Amino acid sequence: LLFVVGTVSCTLFLAVNGLYSASDDVIELTPTNFNKEVIQSESLWLVEFYAPWCGHCQRLTPEWKKAATALKGVVKVGAVDADKHQSLGGQYGVRGFPTIKIFGANKNKAEDYQGGRTSDAIVDAALSALRSLVKERLSGRGGGYSSGKQSRESGGGDKKDVIELTDDSFDKNVKNSDDVWMVEFYAPWCGHCKNLEPEWAAAATEVKEQTKGKVKLAAVDATVNQMLASRYGIRGFPTIKIFQKGEDPVDYDGGRTRSDIIARALDLFSDNAPPPELLEITSEDVLKSTCDAHQLCIISVLPHILDTGASGRNSYLDVMLKMAEKYKKKMWGWLWTEAGAQSDLESSLGIGGFGYPAMAAVNARKMKFALLKGSFSEQGINEFLRELSVGRGSTAPVGGGAFPKIHSVEPWDGKDGELPVEDDIDLSDVDLDDWDKDEL
Repeated sequence: LLFVVGTVSCTLFLAVNGLYSASDDVIELTPTNFNKEVIQSESLWLVEFYAPWCGHCQRLTPEWKKAATALKGVVKVGAVDADKHQSLGGQYGVRGFPTIKIFGANKNKAEDYQGGRTSDAIVDAALSALRSLVKERLSGRGGGYSSGKQSRESGGGDKKDVIELTDDSFDKNVKNSDDVWMVEFYAPWCGHCKNLEPEWAAAATEVKEQTKGKVKLAAVDATVNQMLASRYGIRGFPTIKIFQKGEDPVDYDGGRTRSDIIARALDLFSDNAPPPELLEITSEDVLKSTCDAHQLCIISVLPHILDTGASGRNSYLDVMLKMAEKYKKKMWGWLWTEAGAQSDLESSLGIGGFGYPAMAAVNARKMKFALLKGSFSEQGINEFLRELSVGRGSTAPVGGGAFPKIHSVEPWDGKDGELPVEDDIDLSDVDLDDWDKDEL
């Protein structure tokens, strides 16, 4: 049930300030306090996942505050800056803003709020959800919450995705691994370790899924594997260390809840993720699959190969690759095409026939784009993308409100272009003296 509410989403610009303050009745939620405040709570919660730059979120803010005040002491109303805390938004499948979720009897299975954006509609939905929760308790079907406390007794402690490491297996698994390892050193008799165990196990499963196994959670019984404990100076339990290829291990000093651990793991994943692919637009599928899968797709139109040669084109592609690396945490898509190869696309993005190389940042969900006005260089593109990311710069609707027809073309072969071969004209049989002099 990870449906984005209202189908209207804001996904183009970023800003810096949150929409709520300590003086509001809306409770600010973060990866640090979310588990304790919401998941382990017996209360019903309405939680808004928002981005400060999102116009729809800004319009919802006064209504959300009004609803929170009306529901005070009855239903908890919270808000997550999911732009600042992307890992927490990602954990709950947030793809657009605002997304509102109801955390009721089963805190591990939040429901999507699909009602109106007025305080009256929000309050009505909260009271309806509260009535359902109370009815479930009355019938004996609902236990109040199914959260951290319960999961420890009901399968939340399944350790199937926690990798057990030993003195013998540690080096061959962890040393020189391209993956990131978060390793818990524990003692079986340690109470804090027992408390951490179900959180570590639940996080291991979630992290494995979300990072496709590129971040691994492991455990070492330090009372048995004393060589490892000695090597890494383990003095207390549990101690969690982070191992990354080519770097000295560092201590994990974050929170001990599932959500805390997942948040740090996803940050490590994005730090170590390879830059996105830079794809040539050779078909409609390349364009649509890239732009539909990413918040923004950055499209460059490079000069014709006869104007630049292979070395000139590669220098432009190198600039794009460097920018893709710099902005890889944004999870944007990166595309390029040759001038004239996709003329309809150029026209729809206001590029059309001159001024190459050119670049447009396209939001495919809203069918809006912004054009690079500065130089096609690391500095110029960086300035363009940074301005976009803080909510500056002008946008325009994509011509026709949708991507135009994309032509299937052969991918560039990496070589210099060749002029088309023209037929030779044999003038040996032409007697110029026979031409009418008046026609010259």
